[in-house]
Amino acid sequence: MKNQLVRAVFVTATLILPSSLFAQSPDATWSFYGADPGGTRFSPATQINKSNVSQLKLAWTFHTGALPRDPDLDKKAAFESTPILVDGKLFLTTPYNHVLALNPQTGEKLWEFDPRLELPYGASEVTNRGVAAWHDPKAKSGQPCALRIFFGTLDARLIALDGDTGKPCADFGDNGEIALTNDVKLRDPGDYQVTSAPAVLGDVVITGSSIGDNRAVTLERGIVRAYDARTGKLRWTWDPIPWALKTTPRTGAGNAWSTISTDAEHNLVFIPTGSASPDYFGGFRKGDNKWANSVVALKASTGEFVWGFQVVHHDLWDYDVASQPTLFTWKDKTPAIAITTKMGRVFVLNRLTGTPLIPVEEVPVPKSDIPGEESWPTQPSSISLVPETLSVEDAWGPTPELKQWCAEKIKAARFGSIYIPPSIQGTLVYPGNVGGVNWGSSAYDPANHLLIMNTNHLVMLVRMIPREEFDAQRKGASDLDRMHGEFARQTGAPFAIFRTPLLSASGLPCTAPPWGTVTAVDLFTGKKAWDVPLGTYLAGQKTGTINLGGLIATASGLVFSAAGMDGKLHAFDSATGAELWSYDLPAGGQATPMTYTLNGKQYLVLAAGGHGKLGTKQGDSLLAFTLP
Repeated sequence: MKNQLVRAVFVTATLILPSSLFAQSPDATWSFYGADPGGTRFSPATQINKSNVSQLKLAWTFHTGALPRDPDLDKKAAFESTPILVDGKLFLTTPYNHVLALNPQTGEKLWEFDPRLELPYGASEVTNRGVAAWHDPKAKSGQPCALRIFFGTLDARLIALDGDTGKPCADFGDNGEIALTNDVKLRDPGDYQVTSAPAVLGDVVITGSSIGDNRAVTLERGIVRAYDARTGKLRWTWDPIPWALKTTPRTGAGNAWSTISTDAEHNLVFIPTGSASPDYFGGFRKGDNKWANSVVALKASTGEFVWGFQVVHHDLWDYDVASQPTLFTWKDKTPAIAITTKMGRVFVLNRLTGTPLIPVEEVPVPKSDIPGEESWPTQPSSISLVPETLSVEDAWGPTPELKQWCAEKIKAARFGSIYIPPSIQGTLVYPGNVGGVNWGSSAYDPANHLLIMNTNHLVMLVRMIPREEFDAQRKGASDLDRMHGEFARQTGAPFAIFRTPLLSASGLPCTAPPWGTVTAVDLFTGKKAWDVPLGTYLAGQKTGTINLGGLIATASGLVFSAAGMDGKLHAFDSATGAELWSYDLPAGGQATPMTYTLNGKQYLVLAAGGHGKLGTKQGDSLLAFTLP
C-alpha cells in the first residue's frame, strides 16, 4: 500500500422495467450531487443502522466500460462521480463524461449518452463528478425534456439531456449544448474544463470552470455564467477578479471549479472560488485579490453581488476553496453556511449577510522573501481541524535512519507555521495543497449539529526556481506527478516552482500519523467532537491515509467514506467516530457515496474506479449495497 502513495452524439436506450415502477416515490432520495441544494450530504434514511450495518451485502454492480480508453489520458482518469436519483432513475457520469441512466434497483442500464469529447493529451483533468436535474414546471406531461439533466464536459461544453431518453434537448443552446469557450481566450487546449455538476435554481443553470494551475501568469478568466434552463440564453455573468484586467501581465483564474450551493428561499447561490494565477507568485497581482479564494453570495436570478468572505488573502499556497459550501440552520434558526478549506480551517457565517457566527480573527503571518512579492500581512483564523505548526521534532520515520533523514529535510527548508510563503530555499507548506479538506467537502448531521469531513495531514515542499534555472532543474523529470513531485513553469513570472509531498524513501510521510482522518466538529460550539484515522498504509496500525473524495451521514447515526488509499469502504458511528464496518472494494473509492430508499429497501451506492493521479487501483465499477 505504501507504494501507491509515491506513485456528434451517441445514445443507446434500453427499457428495462415498466414505467409504473419509476413513478413510485422513494422514502428517502438523493436528487442533488450533495444530497440537497445546500450540500449537506445527509440522508434521513434509517433502515441501515449501527446494529445491522455489518450485515451489508453487495446488491448489484454496474461496469461503465470507461476504462481502459487511452494509455496517456487513463493515467489521469478518476471516477469521482456521485449519482443522483430523480424520477426513479440513477444518473451518473464517467471520467470521460459519458452520462448513464440506470435502474436503481438492479443497476441495469436504461440509456447512455456519449458527448464525443475532443480531449487533447495535455488535458489537466480526466474526471467528472456529476449532473444536475431540473423539472420544467411549464412542460406538459410526456413532453420531451420535461426532466432535464445538465452537465459540463472536459472540453468545456454545457449540455442538456432529456432525462427519459438521454437525447439532447434541441431547444437548449445549439441542439442541446453551449460552448463555454465562446469569448474565452484559451492559453492551452485541455486546461479549460468543467469537472463539477452545475447548479440549478428557478429557471437558471449556473456553471463555473476548472482551469489548469501554475501554467502562466495570464490564464483564462474564471467567469461564472448563468443560462436560461430552457433556451440556453445567457442570463448573467460574474467575474470574481475584475481588477485583473488592469494588471500587467494580466492575471487570470479565480475560477469556481468546485460545487455551487443554492438557497431557493432567499434566491441565493454560493460560489466557491480558487486562487488567482499563478498560484505561487503574486508579484503581478498585488493586494488581497478579492474575490479569489472566497465564498461569494449572488442573487441567483440576476447575478447581483450580495456578500463575499475571503478565506485566504493574496494566496501563495494553492489554497482554493475546493469544497462545496454547506448550508444549515444555526442555533436560533439563523440561516448559516459552513466553509471548509484546504487549510483545515472551518468558517461559520450567517448566509444572508456573510457575518461570522463563530469568531474570525485576522492573525499576523510571515512575510515573503521573494523579490517582487508583497505577501499579505494577516490571514483569517477560526475553527482549526489539523495541526498548523511544524518543527524538526515532528520528524517521523518507520526506522531511526529514515526519521533522521526526514529531520534533515525539515532543517533544510523554511518551516514553522501555516502561511509561510514559498521560497527559493524551499518552504514546507502544512497543510499542503491537497488539504485539509478538498473537493470531498463535508456532511452535516442536524440532530447533533456535527459537520463531518475527510481531512488530510500532508506536508508539501514548495520551492521557487529562478526562471533562468528552470529548464536545467526540470530536465528528465517530465513524468513526475502530484504524488512524486511536479514542476510548473508559471510562464510570465520570474519564478517557476517545484512542489512535492514530504516523503521518506519508504514512501511514507515524514511526519507522524495519522495522515488522513475523518473529523467531526460541533458547529454550535466550534469544538472538535472527534477525529479518527481513515484507512491505513501499515497493516495493524491506524495510520490514516491521504484521501480524495467525500463522505455522507445518515439519520441512523452512520458515516460512510471510501476516500482513503486503502481500497476500503468504511462505516463509522457519527456520535463517536468508532469504525463499525468495512468492505474491500474492487478499485479505489475516490468519490462520494450516496444512499436512497426505494420500495422499502435502502441502498448505499459508491463509484469505485480509482484515481490515476493519486495512484489508487483503477476500474469502472458502480456498487450498490443493501441489507439481506
